[in-house]
Amino acid sequence: MKQRRLVVLAALVVGIVAVAALPAGAHVSVTPSSAPKGGFQVLSFNVPNEEADANTVKLEVTIPTKYPIAFVRTQAMFGWTASVEKITLSRPMKTDDGEITEAVSKITWTATGDGLLPGEFDLFTISAGPLPTKSDKLTFKAVQTYSNGEVVSWIQQTVKGAPEPERPAPTLTLTAAKDEHSH
Repeated sequence: MKQRRLVVLAALVVGIVAVAALPAGAHVSVTPSSAPKGGFQVLSFNVPNEEADANTVKLEVTIPTKYPIAFVRTQAMFGWTASVEKITLSRPMKTDDGEITEAVSKITWTATGDGLLPGEFDLFTISAGPLPTKSDKLTFKAVQTYSNGEVVSWIQQTVKGAPEPERPAPTLTLTAAKDEHSH
């Protein structure tokens, strides 16, 4: 009897620890978490479905425009369509390919079928660059919509030294540009 109680208690503790650890790993996040300034990068937004009885049917990701990214492309995803919104830049960007007068400001992925079922996750992937050189981070505000109408906004800023917010925005840390001459 005593051994059975210990097994039940151990299972309960493991269950509580697993549930307590779940929210921290279940946020919408961006991978990789850092990339070199000025480079091109493939970025994946990791999106978990945290609802027990609804599917994720839409994801909107705002692309920062204070320091615009000249080229943003979405990767095709089976079962999803992607639409891209652009803004006209107040000052054109000079690139190796000429002047850029528009930049992507938002990407919306919409499920064409069931979307993400409870307990599933998926990667919503873009190619972006050149990444800004005058900023140390990019914050991609994300809004996740469920089939039951619930909307979860992953838009809260993470402040160094403060506790992590409940719904942090995916953030990409920009690191020093790689020196092309060092091998």
